[in-house]
Parts: sequence; C-alpha cells; structure tokens
Amino acid sequence: MKYMLMIYNNPATLAAMSDAERDGVMGEVDAIIQELRGTGEWVGGAALAAAGEARTVRVRGGVPATTDGPYAEAKEQLAGYMVVDCATPERATEIALRWPDAEFGAMEVRPVVGVVDAV
Repeated sequence: MKYMLMIYNNPATLAAMSDAERDGVMGEVDAIIQELRGTGEWVGGAALAAAGEARTVRVRGGVPATTDGPYAEAKEQLAGYMVVDCATPERATEIALRWPDAEFGAMEVRPVVGVVDAV
C-alpha cells in the first residue's frame, strides 16, 4: 500500500537553526531516504517552495478565483511530501516518526487511493 507522508514545519523554526543544525537535519533526511531506497519502500518525494509562492484556486458558483498564498493562516505549513510503499500503516507511521520534522513540526500519514502512475 502506498502512503503519502506530508511534512509540516514552521519556516521560522528552520530559519532560527544554525547552518550546522540544518545540515544535521538534512543528513538525517538523506540517511532515511537511502534506507528506504534500500528496502524498496521509497517511491518519491519533494520539498515545496515557500508558502508565500503558493496560489489557492477556487470555483464558486462557476466563478473562478485565484489568490496568492496558502488558504490557511498557520505557522506550520506544508513543506514537502514523500510517498512510500509499505506493508502496513504502522510501518508508514514508523517512517514518519523518524523524519526530523516530526520533532519540530508535524507529519501526516495518509493512504494513497486510486491510480498512481508516477510521483
């Protein structure tokens, strides 16, 4: 079963880190990705641009509206995602718990349903 692990963090928290701390976080990320590639569980993933570069698109009553920025005003923002292919939801949760952002942000684990050809 494929699971999307959505990474939420507060950009201010990352900005307050020293270069060494940020390098440490990225080192943890790289190690987890390499492990998941080795087990065949890694499907793909990506970091996202800052929320200030987002656009929110809606259609209400047939009228399109586009606004700059994310819909929700929140300190924690969707920063990236990954898709893993795991035998159980517990394994997907275990991976999310090890992701560094779980320590200072949040991780959302959600099963992927439907057809997924590529990420």
